[in-house]
Amino acid sequence: MVLGHFCTGVAVVTGHDGKAPVGFACQSFAALSLDPPLVLFCPAKTSRTWAVLAESGRFAVNVLSEDQQDVSAVFGARGADKFASIDWTPAPSGSPLLTGALTWIDCALEAVHEAGDHYVVVGRVTALGEPSDARPLLFHRGRYTVTEPVTDDLAALMPWPRPDDWL
Repeated sequence: MVLGHFCTGVAVVTGHDGKAPVGFACQSFAALSLDPPLVLFCPAKTSRTWAVLAESGRFAVNVLSEDQQDVSAVFGARGADKFASIDWTPAPSGSPLLTGALTWIDCALEAVHEAGDHYVVVGRVTALGEPSDARPLLFHRGRYTVTEPVTDDLAALMPWPRPDDWL
């Protein structure tokens, strides 16, 4: 209940096993380092999709936009071919890039650390997509939500570079 008060972005981590694309919805994604460029996500140890991604050594992170709740639901469920109703194109690594995503990050597997019933997976960024002007899909207190624009007065107080320090 307490951790549900922490708002998270919603992403879909995708890969390819040489035969078919795989992917899962992920709320535990974060930028880790700018130099070298690293990201992280935390799959459950029981995730069958993670096992495929680990074997391939490559993955893409698709940051979902506000109008992709249905995509999040598809990739958050177990079972059938998740890509049957989803348009995608291959990243430089071959991992699926979902049409309509806010942006994407293509990665090579850098490290995996055990952490309780999950893994902390570190990926080295190999390519970045162009960011969209759309708003991100967020999850807060058990439901989807979106951001609201911040006035320039408040934005001037933000400690990070604008508009983006990854590009």
